[in-house]
Amino acid sequence: EGLMATYYSNDFRAGLKIMLDGEPYAVEASEFVKPGKGQAFARVKLRRLLTGTRVEKTFKSTDSAEGADVVDMNLTYLYNDGEFWHFMNNETF
Repeated sequence: EGLMATYYSNDFRAGLKIMLDGEPYAVEASEFVKPGKGQAFARVKLRRLLTGTRVEKTFKSTDSAEGADVVDMNLTYLYNDGEFWHFMNNETF
């Protein structure tokens, strides 16, 4: 099992997939803020990949997250048999 890359909050960019609380999230937007006083932080908009729910979190500059091992692919929905959703990979069917 390979090790995933670790990303610090100032490396968070739109499109990056990270693990938070054991679940994969996609970074949709990230703003790194360096206040005149106090510690720098990142204000990050995330989408929970398993549900599509959007959340906004604040990370300290020292916070990090592991990269998520996900694959993006285009699939065609075929049907739901009551238990599973069936899709076709257009490149390998």
